[in-house]
Amino acid sequence: MDWTERLNKIIEYIESSLQLGHEEIDRQRIEQLAGCSYSLFQRIFSYMNSVTLAEYIRNRKLTLAGYDFKSTEIRVLDASVKYGYDSPTAFTRAFQAFHGITPTEAKKEMAVLKVYPRMNFAKANDIKWRVEHREGFRLLGVKRSISCLNGENFRAIPAFWNEVMQNGRLAQIISYTEGHKPSGTFGVFGNYRDGMMDYYIAGISDRPAGRGLEAIEIPPAAWAVFECVGPVPGAVQEGWKFLNEEWVIKYPFDHADCPEMEWYSAGNSFAEDYKSEIWIPIL
Repeated sequence: MDWTERLNKIIEYIESSLQLGHEEIDRQRIEQLAGCSYSLFQRIFSYMNSVTLAEYIRNRKLTLAGYDFKSTEIRVLDASVKYGYDSPTAFTRAFQAFHGITPTEAKKEMAVLKVYPRMNFAKANDIKWRVEHREGFRLLGVKRSISCLNGENFRAIPAFWNEVMQNGRLAQIISYTEGHKPSGTFGVFGNYRDGMMDYYIAGISDRPAGRGLEAIEIPPAAWAVFECVGPVPGAVQEGWKFLNEEWVIKYPFDHADCPEMEWYSAGNSFAEDYKSEIWIPIL
């Protein structure tokens, strides 16, 4: 399930809870639907909508309360309980601040009430992304130090992959990943210094290092995972373009102390339905 689908399910849950008169939103339920911690979801929600989750819920409560006063004989006391306020006085104060009139005035036929609409998230592009928490895992593979200057990395990394495929190392790495999830191979970017970086081609494995293979310990982390579909390297390049030109502007997450990675599934990497992913560690 991609992030847009998760957000719409969370909004549906919030709306159902409010209309049923549940005083509190179940944070654990939101975590289940979001696939991440409640605090991380709150941050993502704020980045996307320029309003906090708490403000959204409060505005929706007061909008629905306005509908109640217009269409039913609900009392202020009952409304304050239904929408989770400590007292009728606190509810009346919030209602008036939002609508500009008191609950009693809202019952009048000509009263005009403010409406804060329910959010709906539409798919904006072909790149799906999600937030995923993963426990730490161990990668085993081959490493090369590569220059980042003058775009040299864009030439050197594909050349490294070709070399590893031709000399049999890639087949060896893939055989060592059997029984581990996710299967497939990773391209790992790390240890940036003085215009250089280390790049690994690796897979998840508990085999011992040695004989030209190095182990990389990846700590527990939250990841923004971008799904790329199509032949590589074009699909992955489109993923990075979306990430750098759109996503990082809209979602200014702090970067976790963990390498960025690309994941490549097993299968024909030239197929139109080939799946790969970009993993960005976030705080």
